[in-house]
Amino acid sequence: MHELGVVFYVIRDVKEVAEQNQVKSVETVTLEIGEVTGVVHELLTDCWNWAVKREPILENAALAIETIPAVTRCEDCGQEYGTVQYAKICPHCGSEHTYLVQGNEFNIKEIAVT
Repeated sequence: MHELGVVFYVIRDVKEVAEQNQVKSVETVTLEIGEVTGVVHELLTDCWNWAVKREPILENAALAIETIPAVTRCEDCGQEYGTVQYAKICPHCGSEHTYLVQGNEFNIKEIAVT
């Protein structure tokens, strides 16, 4: 389960930003997670809820997750399409010469403080 490790890294980064800005309490952390990252949102949320209780600055912080849809582009026809629905094969021309445009991101988008 790599979600716990991910949560530890997010907490580390959020604490660092909070300390740099003299924040006393974090209310919400919003993450942007690409659709094909392999991160299971429910497990990530469970790990978050467990881990933040051990950090005074984050102990009541909620986690918000925004999903970035996975999009693939075909090098042959130039069309873009939903990666999850069609995978590597372009539904427009049948080409396998495709690449992921978006959907593999993992970003801390916002830290709301009180």
